[in-house]
Amino acid sequence: MEWLQWYDALAKPSWTPDPETIRTVWAFLYPVIGVSFGTVFVQYLRGKLPARVALPFALNLIANLAFMPLFVGLRSVPVSAADIVAVWVTLVWAMAAAWPHLRWVTLSQVPYLVWVTIASTLQLSILALNSSTE
Repeated sequence: MEWLQWYDALAKPSWTPDPETIRTVWAFLYPVIGVSFGTVFVQYLRGKLPARVALPFALNLIANLAFMPLFVGLRSVPVSAADIVAVWVTLVWAMAAAWPHLRWVTLSQVPYLVWVTIASTLQLSILALNSSTE
């Protein structure tokens, strides 16, 4: 079974965004993430930011990039739900860590935080709706 068939067969809440909306949101977010996270990493490598600021950004990037392989590749709703929660937690941590040093980076993450909050709620809803099939 192709992953899209698998995904379509999952029970989802009525407010689930359509795939085009999801693609559009990420098309906006990824450049913002790239510039802001890139700034943090460059500043860290130049010795202008401590590792405690860069660490949550690195962990967030890893968790973000892991989501699709976990969800689509492994087809694991529970594991991908745990991962999206990790994305949310590390993003909040990253925003707090960056605030004293690069406030614009923190503020630029607000749309990402809103979207990850929606995505986390969606993924946890999918987990709850499909818990008997996992």
